[in-house]
Amino acid sequence: MSWLDAIILGLVEGITEFLPISSTGHLILTQSLLGLHGSEITSALIIIQGAAILAVCWEYRVKLWQTLTSLFTQAGAQRFAINVLIAFVVFAIPAKLFGERIEEVLFSALPVAIALVVGGVIILWAEKRKHSEAIVSVDEIRPTDALKVGLFQCLALFPGTSRSAATIIGGLLIGMSRRAATEFSFFIAIPAILAATVYSLWKARHELTMTHSGPLALSCVISFIAALLSIRFLLRFVSQHSFVSFAWYRIVLGGIVLALWGAGLIHA
Repeated sequence: MSWLDAIILGLVEGITEFLPISSTGHLILTQSLLGLHGSEITSALIIIQGAAILAVCWEYRVKLWQTLTSLFTQAGAQRFAINVLIAFVVFAIPAKLFGERIEEVLFSALPVAIALVVGGVIILWAEKRKHSEAIVSVDEIRPTDALKVGLFQCLALFPGTSRSAATIIGGLLIGMSRRAATEFSFFIAIPAILAATVYSLWKARHELTMTHSGPLALSCVISFIAALLSIRFLLRFVSQHSFVSFAWYRIVLGGIVLALWGAGLIHA
């Protein structure tokens, strides 16, 4: 990974991680275009993703700190923590059981393109449905709601689906407001992505040397900054707009990749 590769990957990860357009899919396509392959790059990408999730921790530092300091005294903090834990566990079990196998089989351009298009169509369908808001904030989410969103999050195991898209659209389908679904998607990403980052660091402890540390550190910083800006953009966006534009972006991008694959310009 060169310094330029590091800048590009950090920007792609930070911008796409929390938008419903699949950061994993974009990273797979980007690393394919850059010609980056191998276990070291795979580990580096997960670490860069971990830097992006720190942006959520910073943006919601007050909420997270209040939850931690009142965890044993306030019912609201306990309910919030339990909801995040439920959504994480529901996702973590199939991720542990099937994640590596899915990565071996589906982490390539063609499956990503198909998932982008299918996910875009599903978002368009979800946005056409009548949307009732029974839950307007993350503090109103019940454990049963967290369980359902956690199940939706499992769809993100398939590259190109988008964890953000799966959880946000899943939240809308069960009656959450756009902001509540978006913020809950942010919160449940924290344990899921941090766990993946720590696990990846442990697996790659003998591969990542000082030679890689400079570009990787730069990529992490860029990922953090880009993710922070992306989070703030999305929160402003969902207050006034639907997710239809993201759906069409997915469909167009997926269509372009499929066309390139059909023309033999990219490998499946």
